[in-house]
Amino acid sequence: MAGAQDIRRRIRSVRNMEQITKAMKMVSAAKLRKAQLKLNAARPYASQLQGVLERLAQAPVDIVHPLLKERTVQKVVYVLITSDRGLCGGYNANLIRKTAGLIAETPQEVKLVTVGRKGRDFFRRGKIEFLAEFVALGDEPSYNQAKQIAQEVIRLYEQGEADEVYLLYTEFVTAMTQRPTQVKLLPIKQPEGKQGKQYIFEPSPEAILTTLLPKYVETQIFRTILEGKASEQGARMTAMSSATDNAKDMIGRLSLAMNRARQAAITTEISEIVSGAAALE
Repeated sequence: MAGAQDIRRRIRSVRNMEQITKAMKMVSAAKLRKAQLKLNAARPYASQLQGVLERLAQAPVDIVHPLLKERTVQKVVYVLITSDRGLCGGYNANLIRKTAGLIAETPQEVKLVTVGRKGRDFFRRGKIEFLAEFVALGDEPSYNQAKQIAQEVIRLYEQGEADEVYLLYTEFVTAMTQRPTQVKLLPIKQPEGKQGKQYIFEPSPEAILTTLLPKYVETQIFRTILEGKASEQGARMTAMSSATDNAKDMIGRLSLAMNRARQAAITTEISEIVSGAAALE
């Protein structure tokens, strides 16, 4: 059994760790609130953009655009959105596991565009070709950063580097629940227009679509990045909360062990004194 001094040293170490994890939990909770606000603002915008596409689909014209063009699928690109930092529970591991499974099941040639260091570092050890990588987006990613990623993805699709593009990200449900998700990004499936009011478009539907479709890709990527950031902070807050609780439990067990060690030491000393006194008689 370890001595009381060694156990006391371990208690100090665990208590210091508890203070760190508790502080990280509070920081993650504050960042989560900010991420949720941005996410809640982005979701309605993406929904309204989808509604505009549906109204455009009602236009009595054949709309042709490179991002709507479907072709034989020979090259599949996965845009993997992970975090730059760890200490967030199974957030990255679950998404990477899902991505690895999809890559193994995909019969076509697979290439990657990674957003975040964790996904990049994991798949860099394999034989998957990287077309682009984006890191250090920060805790509050901007729309301009998402726009740069979207422009690169659109360029890859238009130049034939990809026949299909999928987004792989973690959907934020609650602070305790995050869901790895796969969404097809390109080619954009033209929504079926619901029969309803007739709209007059000015300028023409083709001109609107030329501007709207790249904006749609940018918005989808921006929303998924925000989903990932909110999920990351929720997972980190949960992980740090569990670590803090575990540290408290460990301190309790170590305190009990220290008391037992002290009691054993005192009992030994008393036994030695009694034995010495008996020897002198």
